[in-house]
Amino acid sequence: MPVQNNNGGPWGESPDDEPPESAGRESGDTGPRAPNPWGEAPPRRPAGVRPTGTRDLDDMLRRGQDRLRSTFGGGDDNGVGDFFGGSAWLWILGAIVAAWVVLTSFYRVDAQERGVVLRFGRFVGTTDPGLQFKAPWPIDTVILSKVEQINSVDIGATEGSAENLMLTGDQNIINLAYAVRWKIKTPELFLFELSEPEQTVREVGESAMRAEISKASLNDAIGPQRAQIAEQVRERMQEILDSYRSGIEVRGVDIKQADPPAAVDDAFKDVSAAQQDAQQYLNQSRAYAQQLLASAQGAAAAFEAVYTQYKLAPEVTRKRMYFETMESVLSKVDKTIIEPNGVQTYLPLPEVRRRAAAAEPSAETNASNSASGKSGQ
Repeated sequence: MPVQNNNGGPWGESPDDEPPESAGRESGDTGPRAPNPWGEAPPRRPAGVRPTGTRDLDDMLRRGQDRLRSTFGGGDDNGVGDFFGGSAWLWILGAIVAAWVVLTSFYRVDAQERGVVLRFGRFVGTTDPGLQFKAPWPIDTVILSKVEQINSVDIGATEGSAENLMLTGDQNIINLAYAVRWKIKTPELFLFELSEPEQTVREVGESAMRAEISKASLNDAIGPQRAQIAEQVRERMQEILDSYRSGIEVRGVDIKQADPPAAVDDAFKDVSAAQQDAQQYLNQSRAYAQQLLASAQGAAAAFEAVYTQYKLAPEVTRKRMYFETMESVLSKVDKTIIEPNGVQTYLPLPEVRRRAAAAEPSAETNASNSASGKSGQ
């Protein structure tokens, strides 16, 4: 009975099929390989030969590494690990980080703007015009608000709109159209306290206008009190918006239209025309009174001047006044003066003039008749 070689296993092994020493060793295994208990070992891949798929992947990575090395320079041919840990990638990563910091950290605020800085969505402060710096995005974000821009909201601009009609203090209805001018005063309050700022301004303006019109009469609302009502509306709006913490400043209220309703417009026009006529008559009467007053003041001043002269020379002034008065009276009428005896009778010169004037046409007629008679002979 032959002696079995137990080194080959309990089933023995073929003397001519002894595997090589390196067969069955894993990478880094330096010990002897145990014999296969089931017989002959499977065919082995030659040393240094890798699978086809692995070779393709390694070739692709090596080609990519070669391209990057040729582009950026440096590096060695030590495999995939060196490819991803090369200095070129560090430079690329640093450039990206630097660009991100520069592009997201510096910003410019215009002269009419203010910047509202948010850090992770929470307000941290406002910035003035100019070039400013902040933490990179997404740590800090900035919202630019135009604080110097004047905005306008028209209320009642549509003809026949329900918001045009308002009730006055004397129980009349007036048709109003007006505009509210406003701007941003506090950007952070404007951005975060009101969801619809323009709609809020519109509703507050309408409420304030109705409150003020309810205190005024119709004549005041459509007449001389319009400017005063508009100022009161502005002040009331500012108080309400400040109580809302809106960050809005009301610059002014302009009343564009203040008319009675269309249904009674003709009657109001007649009333207005009558009021204008009454005002015209009042103006005329005032002008006439001023004229009379000026004339009386002039006469009084003249009398004062005469009285001053009279006090200086009473007799002379008395005679002069008498003569001037008689001259002004007798120069316009026929006069008959009766003198006492021994005084020459007054010669009525006006009567003599009239007789002379009447005699002149008669003399001319006689002369013409005589001339015609001689020519006939």
